[in-house]
Amino acid sequence: MTLRILCMIVVLVLAGCNRDGSDTDMPPPATLNSEAMGVFCGMNVLEHPGPKGQIITKSRIDPYWFTSARDAVAFTLMPDQPRDIRAIYVSDMARAPSWEEPGATNWIAAKTAFFVIESRKQSGMGAAEAVPFGNRAAADAFVAANGGKVVTFAEIPSAYVLGSDGAAGDQTGHERPGVRIN
Repeated sequence: MTLRILCMIVVLVLAGCNRDGSDTDMPPPATLNSEAMGVFCGMNVLEHPGPKGQIITKSRIDPYWFTSARDAVAFTLMPDQPRDIRAIYVSDMARAPSWEEPGATNWIAAKTAFFVIESRKQSGMGAAEAVPFGNRAAADAFVAANGGKVVTFAEIPSAYVLGSDGAAGDQTGHERPGVRIN
């Protein structure tokens, strides 16, 4: 009996220590609303077409909002931004009503999305965009219509999201330094 109780205690302790930042620990995305202001531009997120982003951190109640998915990815690469990221969500453009109305609730975790980069579509702010999709087939269909190539979150080149036009510089993926979604 004592061995059984000891085993149960060990299992419970190990289960509590084994928090690996998996998707089950991620808070749900917030619904996009008229109060959402873009981190970088200070403008209302709803006033711009194209995919949006939100980042939820441990140290803040409200998410950080982004007028483009590309800006949300860039945020994760900037050394002066918070590192206590719990979740990164982007608009699933496969479920968006249109480019002009990317949706308020069709969010997908960025690390599971397929992104189209280097397409002819521009972000709401007129820059290159990283267009997210919840499935590869939708991303491939977008490429057929708009050009570009499909990559994962980890494969988005740093220069693409940090560069002024999103096309210059290093075109290889880079690990997001210090960013662990937990």
